[in-house]
Amino acid sequence: METQSKDIEVINRRSMFNGKDLVVRLLALTFTLVAAIVLGVNKETTTVSMTLVQSLPPVDLPVTAKWTHLSAFVYLVIANSIACLYAATSMMLILVTRGKHKLVSLVIIILDLVMVALLFSAVGATGAVGLIGYKGNSHVQWDKVCNVFGKFCHQVATALFLSFAGSLMYLMLVVIAALNLHKKY
Repeated sequence: METQSKDIEVINRRSMFNGKDLVVRLLALTFTLVAAIVLGVNKETTTVSMTLVQSLPPVDLPVTAKWTHLSAFVYLVIANSIACLYAATSMMLILVTRGKHKLVSLVIIILDLVMVALLFSAVGATGAVGLIGYKGNSHVQWDKVCNVFGKFCHQVATALFLSFAGSLMYLMLVVIAALNLHKKY
């Protein structure tokens, strides 16, 4: 009988967060930080030949592509920055409280879910804009630009992949929390 009460006591003392949680949270922090940096420093300048009048030779113009030129890219940088800052803050809260405070644990789980939604929406918006840049859209006469700004598009794709990986880490945190909750009951 005494063994059974000790088992119940150990289960009750077990925190909602464990070592797996901290490793996945660290991965989420890393992916979102690197994604924000990769896209946040993204800029490419190239020379484009434009024919203004058919009888004159083409004019070479310098054209710059920056992440700030498209709102979807700005959204991705801001979303990754928020998720990165949140990951660092939540790691500190987990380490300080050791996951023992139910309210803090609940708030962290809910905010993990909010980060999933935020990052997935930013990845979706950036992916849609990136696809138009990669393939163009003949129906509205939008030319593709990735053939001109190759390095820029490559960095956008890298940031998009890293951000998606970060969003999967947050999704994994929600799954881990749900599994831990299921184990308790």
